[in-house]
Amino acid sequence: MLRSERLLLYTPLIGLDVLAPAAAASDAETQRWLGSRADELVQHEDTREILLSMRADDDLSWFETRDRLTMMRKLEHPSDGIVRLTAVHLADGTYAGATNVRLESGEIGGWLAPGYRRQGLGVELFRAAVQLGHRHLGLKVVRAGAEPTNSASRGALTTVGFTPATGPARFTLGDGREVDTCWYQHVQDRTSHCGVGAAHGS
Repeated sequence: MLRSERLLLYTPLIGLDVLAPAAAASDAETQRWLGSRADELVQHEDTREILLSMRADDDLSWFETRDRLTMMRKLEHPSDGIVRLTAVHLADGTYAGATNVRLESGEIGGWLAPGYRRQGLGVELFRAAVQLGHRHLGLKVVRAGAEPTNSASRGALTTVGFTPATGPARFTLGDGREVDTCWYQHVQDRTSHCGVGAAHGS
């Protein structure tokens, strides 16, 4: 578990911890940059609004049985080489977004729910990803890519301490789009390794 000034970040434990962050990334503004696959999105706007209004400890008994079981399902550790953190806002406990680190490349990703954008929370989110990579996963180099026109992400990365790095000029998103990409890196010689599930405890 990691904590910033306004965010609490933890390894997803139940289905809701994945569904709500997916809803946070499913609006058109975010998908302009993320370009996720269709099966990674919450397509219906009404469903997204419900998920983003929920808190991690909400009573789920009023949902239909199938939906309730989906949200309450305990998650197994993923085997896709990506370590994920779900972010909730400390002030009200609602889901604020998510971040992740790819073990092989050290690349991070992240996004915020619509209600938590343009408040400086991207800096806290990326700083948590850096901490996860260096202090828990033993990565000396953490990398990130952003489109040249994505000033919000590039500004947050720079504030956290990322510096320009080399990388492919074009990147293929999950939805198949190819986009121009600027690359950044955060280097730290002193690292520690707590295992893939380290985000349970800092």
